[in-house]
Amino acid sequence: MRLRQEAIGLQWLALYRDGNMVSSAVLFVLTVGSICGEAAAERQLVYVTVLFRHGDRSPIKPFPTDPHQESDWPQGFGQLSQEGMRQHFDLGHFLRKRYKGFLNESYERHEISVRSTDYDRTLMSAEANLAGLYPPAGEQVFTPNLPWQPIPVHTVPQSEERLLSFPLGDCPRYKQLMNETENTEGFINVTTTYQDIIELVRNKTGLNNTNVETIWSVYDTLFCESCHNMSAPDWVTPDVMEKLRVLKDFGFQITFGFYKQEEKSRLQGGILLGEIVKNLSKMAVPDTKLKLMMLSAHDTTVAALQSSLNVFNGRQPPYASCQIFELYKDDNGSASVSMFYRNDSTVAAFPLQLPGCSLDCPLDEFVRITKLSISEDREKECQVPSKGRDKEVIVSLAVSGSLLLFLIVILLCVICWQKEPIGNRGYHHVINQDAREES
Repeated sequence: MRLRQEAIGLQWLALYRDGNMVSSAVLFVLTVGSICGEAAAERQLVYVTVLFRHGDRSPIKPFPTDPHQESDWPQGFGQLSQEGMRQHFDLGHFLRKRYKGFLNESYERHEISVRSTDYDRTLMSAEANLAGLYPPAGEQVFTPNLPWQPIPVHTVPQSEERLLSFPLGDCPRYKQLMNETENTEGFINVTTTYQDIIELVRNKTGLNNTNVETIWSVYDTLFCESCHNMSAPDWVTPDVMEKLRVLKDFGFQITFGFYKQEEKSRLQGGILLGEIVKNLSKMAVPDTKLKLMMLSAHDTTVAALQSSLNVFNGRQPPYASCQIFELYKDDNGSASVSMFYRNDSTVAAFPLQLPGCSLDCPLDEFVRITKLSISEDREKECQVPSKGRDKEVIVSLAVSGSLLLFLIVILLCVICWQKEPIGNRGYHHVINQDAREES
């Protein structure tokens, strides 16, 4: 409601500055009445889903000429740093403050469910977050002077992960879409524009396979090293880093959008969106005590989900960035969804508006709009379209037909052989014509 009042206030100020005082006065009276009416039917928060990226980490891998190798990192590659732990501890504090009065002050196992991908950095991020969200008090303190308590974080083996890890590589149609993306004019233009930096990286890093899609890993390694005050090679200038950042963000754009975004979403982030929408619909008629669903994952997860909602800003989600869904119910029983994104710990989470709906989007409208990005039969949609399959079908039919014809010929030969008289089979003397006539 506070966000709606702020929006109304901005509309009033804009009209006032335009000098349309009569219209402004009428609008002011109507909006004040609207606010008062809303106060009588106060929205009540009933359920929240938060998805966040893990915190600051060490690089996933070095490039061949990188002077900093795995021994330079306390826990090795791809691991959450102390700064990453602090980032999520702070995010937990933020969530505690935001949902004060909604969540119990102390941990209540029926109120929250936590799931993470099966990586050390995401599991540890969730745990650090929970430490900030639920500091123990009273009987939950099990060791004096330890402001922490164990809270369960659930996961599945990475080989079985189909909800929080994107892009999934089990979809032939998605691979085809990515191949088509590389042939679009926009992709070719970016490749041409940044060809010099791509060649520079190839020559300086020792990497052979360097292109628009793979160059992100070089930027990621250099970025992680700079965050931890490690020296960069001489060729890494501010201009080089900026160009690498642009290419890295472009990699996110082409992976989840840029070309046929809606179809890509249905095959990737739409999987997670479908689960979130299902939970929102279920919680609108609550029959459980669950209030908060917490999901700990990666930048690609956040980007894939936001792309499926058509609210992705085209930039890599930063460490500990958090996408929030809040489900509200009015006194009259109607439900609505509000979205927020926290990508900067120094400012408040800002609202996101689902295209085609209001900031406080009615649940039925939210379900209707997002349905376009949610596949009803992903396995079927992942099949290569008919044009590509026709050739496969023709080849398969030709091979099958040839085999069938061969078997028929063999079968006919066997039948004819069996019908031949026994006396005429095998070795026998040949009796000349004269002898037969004499007998």
